[in-house]
Amino acid sequence: MGDIIHEDYMLLAIEQALEGRKEGNPPVGSIIVKDGNIISRGRNRANSDLDLTAHAELDAIRKVDPKLQNSQLSGSTLYSTGEPCILCAGGIVLAGISRVVVGGNYHRSVGFVGDYSLEQAFALVACAHIEVIRGVLLEKCEAMRWAYWSEQA
Repeated sequence: MGDIIHEDYMLLAIEQALEGRKEGNPPVGSIIVKDGNIISRGRNRANSDLDLTAHAELDAIRKVDPKLQNSQLSGSTLYSTGEPCILCAGGIVLAGISRVVVGGNYHRSVGFVGDYSLEQAFALVACAHIEVIRGVLLEKCEAMRWAYWSEQA
């Protein structure tokens, strides 16, 4: 795919989020990239699969070719349109992913997870070395999320 910048990968994650939204799920999408190649795509499937653990990040991790699992994901980057929750943070750690690029962020005012941050989750399990890059296409990712939640109200 050549030299693709973070915004290009995040646009692909947004495509996944919009597909998930069409299926009745919160619009969160993820892409996993290793050595410049997309090795997996995922989207939130919690509502459509009736599975509260079917988050976009875990969907992408589950879809990675089994030959690449575990330590083979070292050096890979996970792109997510929303800040991965504590459940997904654990999956990222166990998968051996090296970098997470986040579009939207949790907001304390929403009250889902209080004072949570992905960096705090990684530090809690002594994996603070996982790089976190924030705010890539923030406005697009946030607009998707807020549109969904305003429809749910």
